[in-house]
Amino acid sequence: MDLVALADFNLVARHGGFGRAARAAGRPKATLSRRVMELEAALDLRLLERGGRALKLTEEGRALFERTGALLTELDETAAAIASGGDTPRGRLRISAPVQFSQSAMGRIAAGFALKFPQVRLEVTTEDRTVDMIEEGYDLVIRVNPDPDDSLVGRIFLRDRLVVVASPGLARPAENVAVPVVARGAGDRAGAWDVMAPTGRSRIAIDPVLRLSSLVMVRDAVRAGAGAARLPISLVSHDLAAGTLVHWGDVDGPEIALWTLYPSRRLLSARVSAFLDFLKEAFPMGTPAELAAYVGS
Repeated sequence: MDLVALADFNLVARHGGFGRAARAAGRPKATLSRRVMELEAALDLRLLERGGRALKLTEEGRALFERTGALLTELDETAAAIASGGDTPRGRLRISAPVQFSQSAMGRIAAGFALKFPQVRLEVTTEDRTVDMIEEGYDLVIRVNPDPDDSLVGRIFLRDRLVVVASPGLARPAENVAVPVVARGAGDRAGAWDVMAPTGRSRIAIDPVLRLSSLVMVRDAVRAGAGAARLPISLVSHDLAAGTLVHWGDVDGPEIALWTLYPSRRLLSARVSAFLDFLKEAFPMGTPAELAAYVGS
């Protein structure tokens, strides 16, 4: 297989068209088109659908792009590392991270990483949706309790847990009496919360009086006495220690696990490995207390 033609195909697929690829690479559009046609002829496969305004990958083209794009990137990075005499992290590193973690910790993490590795151009996008790493060009994603994905591998780097908290002025109600609560978003439609307290398991009936999209907003509303809420212990540990919030118990349910994920077929680049090591240095044990201390310091 002609690696030059394969690289040109990946360039076109990544940019979504011959024109955009030609402008990005500073090469003639006709040359890229000819190279892709030669690759299609060699493979006896149609890789691109050329009709209409937008260029689209065929099923075979998408499979080839997903399986070879990362490998070609690794070849380029390996050649650059050898030419520079080492494996110093360099180049662009694109990361997608969840909103709450980004708001509380990612700014400081990104700044520290940029200072330690000045040859890496770090770009962090904050979003909770599931991104397509290949299609959207991410090198690494951070997600909370992600669904299993055979195309990705990763590791847990932080753990947290949900607790029910309220302001000191809000008394815990008797059983079967609904308490006003501040819920996150519109998706939480539970009528009661199962809570584990030192006295045992209990069930708290709830009446959502506020629905807010941010956990920080939820915490602030609870501080102001609007109602109780389920929040990560790392987000409220300082309030609990100061007495501005009180602990009604732990939520009876699965833990919160933050994962770093990356494509399974891709050898880790020096910059991705460096970022993973940087997270490990920031949170060596991966506990909620470490996250709380990191955010509060």
